[in-house]
Amino acid sequence: MAAQTTILVTGATGNVGRQVVSQLIAAHSCKVRALTRNPATAGLPDDVDIWQGDLGDPEALEAALEGVNAVFLMWPFHNADPAVTVVDVIKRHAHRVVFLSSGAVQAGLAPERQPHPVGRSHARVEQLIEESELCWTHLRPSTFAANTLWWADQIRAGDVVQGAYGAVPMALLHEADIAAVGVHALTEDGYDHATQVLTGPEVLTQAEQVRTIGQVLGRPLQWQELSREAARRRLLADDTFPDSFVDPLLDGYADMLAAPRPTTTHTVEAITGTPARTYRAWVSDHAARFR
Repeated sequence: MAAQTTILVTGATGNVGRQVVSQLIAAHSCKVRALTRNPATAGLPDDVDIWQGDLGDPEALEAALEGVNAVFLMWPFHNADPAVTVVDVIKRHAHRVVFLSSGAVQAGLAPERQPHPVGRSHARVEQLIEESELCWTHLRPSTFAANTLWWADQIRAGDVVQGAYGAVPMALLHEADIAAVGVHALTEDGYDHATQVLTGPEVLTQAEQVRTIGQVLGRPLQWQELSREAARRRLLADDTFPDSFVDPLLDGYADMLAAPRPTTTHTVEAITGTPARTYRAWVSDHAARFR
């Protein structure tokens, strides 16, 4: 891409978006623009062009896209309703979009036939992007390792983590690896009109994840199994967890437990040249947040 390429990163202060911003700045001669609701608290590098707004504000999005060549799109909504407007605004300015979709999207199924609500909404956004004139890359990540930060309060309070579906296996993925693939797709040719399925290098159950955190922290952490209803009550009582996501989360865990064991992909290494980071490496990178 040309030296004066400008890339807009949405969700720029989130786990993945912040990594995309930092990796673009570190490795590429492009201008980085970030869209965030509160620039004053964004905490982004000084050389990032920060614009106030979000995807729910078409006028703010339109303004932030002026002069932009490519967009890293993170979907913050629980449905695809705003996507028609968002994609329309993007295609009036940019020529390339890298969409952070979801591993819940099942290949070969139309959006309305996707069995999980997260898959339905993200598949619909994918469909709208594909129907536009944009060059596109979809990233379908497996479970984010960062999701295990939900346990941080319990771990700081004691040596037991309570939850449902402790036997659910997951191929946990480091946000830095998601971002690295996204940066390649944003800045290089050869990834257009392609879907990249991303996973971590290993499959761990939730109970094994808790033990791994304990090993990194040097503590004997244990998983304590709760019934679905008890876990539901616990999540609904957590002011930091969105109530609207409680049932979809638990439904998703039930589906994952009933499904075949996840398989891992080598997409991260094939695109970046570096193997995907292990969950232990992720915990080491974020250990302070559990202490």
